[in-house]
Amino acid sequence: MDCLSCGNCKENQPTYYCLMKNEVVVNENYKPGEKSRTGWKKGNTDYEKHRRQRKEIEV
Repeated sequence: MDCLSCGNCKENQPTYYCLMKNEVVVNENYKPGEKSRTGWKKGNTDYEKHRRQRKEIEV
């Protein structure tokens, strides 16, 4: 059977579902990307403003 060109194997995921094989496949070519920290970080000006506002509301 020929590939159905669903594109699942082209995405950089550790596992994917192959429609042609009708099974979950482990991607041998998986390359984990950089993890970036999101959210509040102490010392960030937005963090400090948010912390102060939250502290004022609680008091």
